[in-house]
Amino acid sequence: MIITGILLALLAGSLVSLQTIFNSKVNERTGSWSTTTMVLFTGFIASFLISLMVEGKNTFSFQHMQPWYWLSGAIGVGVVFCLVQGMKLLGPTFAISIVLTSQLSFALLFDSMGWLGLEQIPFSWNQLLGVLVIVGGIVLFKFGGSKSAKSKKSPGALQSDS
Repeated sequence: MIITGILLALLAGSLVSLQTIFNSKVNERTGSWSTTTMVLFTGFIASFLISLMVEGKNTFSFQHMQPWYWLSGAIGVGVVFCLVQGMKLLGPTFAISIVLTSQLSFALLFDSMGWLGLEQIPFSWNQLLGVLVIVGGIVLFKFGGSKSAKSKKSPGALQSDS
């Protein structure tokens, strides 16, 4: 069961990256809000049809659900919009790395505090250290280029300014 969970999580990560690239390409042709609308609408149609095929009439069974869980779709609007804008401003790899680090940090916070109906998992400094190591890796990735790569960029930048 753990292997299946790991494989599904890996697949989800690859799909998020793929979707982000597609969203960015759509955003090049239209506005960010149009992109967000299209992405969420096509996602709604796909998930609705799959749900009907897999769950049948249980698709409409919403028993024992907290009222605030209905905000999930609105949160999705923020996710898609912010991700599209972040990709536009930072590029795919840097934006995704920040998103994943933020996601991991907030998951650690929510788990440790037992917020939003989650089972509380005791905080450990090793978990925080793991997040900080990832942040350090992002900093190295973004700003730790070799001197030869930086010097190659400098003359071109000077020439384009003159």
